[in-house]
Amino acid sequence: MRKILSLYFLIMFIIGTDTFLTSPLLPTLRHEFNISVEASGWLVGAYALGFALFALVAGPLSDGLNRKKVMLFGILGFSVSTFLCGVANGFWTMVLFRGLAGVFAAFTSPQVWATIPILVPPQKIMRSMGIATAGLAVSQTLGVPIGTYLAVQSWKMPFFIIGACAFLLFLLIIWIVPDFKPAISGKQPSIVGRYGTLLGEGKAKKSFLAYFVFQSGNFAVFSFLGTWLADKFDLTVSEIGNVLIFMGLGNIIGSFFGSNVVAKLGKRNTLLYGIAIMGILYLLLNTTTSPALVKVSYFFLYIIAGTIFPIMMALLQTLSTTARGTIAALSNATMYAATTFGTYIAGILYAQWNGFVGVTLFAAVCYALSIWLWMRSGVAQASEAAAQGPAAVSAAIASQPSGRHLFRRTKS
Repeated sequence: MRKILSLYFLIMFIIGTDTFLTSPLLPTLRHEFNISVEASGWLVGAYALGFALFALVAGPLSDGLNRKKVMLFGILGFSVSTFLCGVANGFWTMVLFRGLAGVFAAFTSPQVWATIPILVPPQKIMRSMGIATAGLAVSQTLGVPIGTYLAVQSWKMPFFIIGACAFLLFLLIIWIVPDFKPAISGKQPSIVGRYGTLLGEGKAKKSFLAYFVFQSGNFAVFSFLGTWLADKFDLTVSEIGNVLIFMGLGNIIGSFFGSNVVAKLGKRNTLLYGIAIMGILYLLLNTTTSPALVKVSYFFLYIIAGTIFPIMMALLQTLSTTARGTIAALSNATMYAATTFGTYIAGILYAQWNGFVGVTLFAAVCYALSIWLWMRSGVAQASEAAAQGPAAVSAAIASQPSGRHLFRRTKS
């Protein structure tokens, strides 16, 4: 099991590094392809758009297929398309290859989230989710700086190396990861039908809405962090990067060791208290008087974020045992939609309503609403009751209005 989790960590690290790498390379790529600042945004947007659109298709399709084969298809395509980015000889060719890299990543990463609950016992799901999440955190903290350093020699080098590493992961998946029987046998429902079935229950609707609201506030603050630091403290780009390093370190610690907190407090308490503390810390962030305090604040903020994100992913995966790929795909699409919405609202608030104060107030309101929705969904109580046994399940049924749905899921 350690081999598989280590492999999943590396998969998320490579995909995360490729996801975040293009942004710091934009000035170089803009000069290389002789394009405007506005056009250069497509080099980032093409990957995100390819991922977001095809994740909605890849997730439901994978529920009716062998997930190992889907993962192999995705990582091989990701390897080839990323490698081809290094040989792109024009702007639109580069956009095409970046878009394809996003498409194939959308077939790969949902299988990581979907197979963890199958491979490990319930009591180890949280820690395992944290290990996969840590791969993304480490990619931001170490992968992107390493890639940027390699680009000093040639902008092509990071793409060549990431593509080669992804091919090695392809070989390791063949060797290490077991086959997974299709989650759905017999006649396969349509993609739309799978989403309709998943979201047919109030528990799923409230859970995904809670996740959307949380991420809207989360990315609203994240998107305008650099602008606020430059405006308030006159920080340079490199100095802002130092703040992001502290953020990444906190995320790594939370991802690796947050499961210890969950073991003591439980999923529900850790999730709800964590979101509440994040809201308070963001409001207090406006009172900070030095960049050093900002670094400390973001370090602790992202320890919490690294702890609660695996909880959210694990809770969403409990909504169905036969639609794990669909759930993983929908969670990715929900995050991208929340990023778009939160960033748009934050831009208006920052420009027209008291700068960063307005943005942090928006985040705090989002967090409060998210707490309420997670509580209303009952998914955390149901998950903990299932882990504790029949007696706890009965108690959870008695305390929840949707007890019949909870019993039917737990029994299955």
